[in-house]
Amino acid sequence: MSGLQALLQGALQGLTEFLPISSSGHLSIFQYFTGLSGESGLLFTVLLHLGTLIAVFIAFWKTILELVVEFFHMLGEIFTGRFRLSQANPSQRMILLLIVSLLPLCFFILFKDFYASLSSDNDITVEGLCLIVTGILLTLADRSRKGRKTAREMRFRDALVIGVAQGIAPLPGVSRSGSTVAAGMLMGLDRQYAVTFSFIMGIPAVLGANVLELGEALGSGSFELPLVPVLIGVAAAVVFGIIAIKMVQWVVRTDKFKYFAWYTLALGSVVTVIGIVELLSGHAIQRMLLG
Repeated sequence: MSGLQALLQGALQGLTEFLPISSSGHLSIFQYFTGLSGESGLLFTVLLHLGTLIAVFIAFWKTILELVVEFFHMLGEIFTGRFRLSQANPSQRMILLLIVSLLPLCFFILFKDFYASLSSDNDITVEGLCLIVTGILLTLADRSRKGRKTAREMRFRDALVIGVAQGIAPLPGVSRSGSTVAAGMLMGLDRQYAVTFSFIMGIPAVLGANVLELGEALGSGSFELPLVPVLIGVAAAVVFGIIAIKMVQWVVRTDKFKYFAWYTLALGSVVTVIGIVELLSGHAIQRMLLG
């Protein structure tokens, strides 16, 4: 893998991780046509995801710091018997809602190997179909009535629904940010709060999943990645991730969500057709591009 390929993948990961168009789907398609799929491609994808997590910490550091401080304050109230859910402030409620939103992952972790196999196989049909699913979710969210719920009004069932959306997001082509923000909007959340909740909710989920994948990959010792391209790719993921977060906040604020719905529906349809043609032709397009 060259430095240019790493830079392109890092930029692609950074932009598509937060824009509601599926980073895993775009990376899987890119790796398919460049011959970078398989275990090494999956490992590099994991490292790029860690880069985009850094972008989240940079973009939301004030909110994250406030939640961390409030978490320890809340623990003190619980241990001294002074905590009351009915009297919880918005930050404490957000912490509890974030915890509830992570509960569905206890079930979806059973599908971890299945998700990984779809991302590393030599086929892009599933990616196309999942991009169409993302487009449908974004369309429904865009047409939903604008909500007003923030941490004070949000219910635990809202958090569970968003958590389920996050649980299916590892499917290549299903956007994690798109599906969780869309679920929040459909549950009546304020659109800006839905973005903040979605991105912060993804920190423990994405971090935990990728640390496990990274440990397994490094433990196998069956492949290696060159250090310089990895650093280039991760740095690109951080920079373009921050840019993408700002773009999503602007898109939601200005009601331009529908454009991403149109994009994912169109791309998903094209990729599905190409994927079927590739299967029937024995990967003729891939072989032609790889020489």
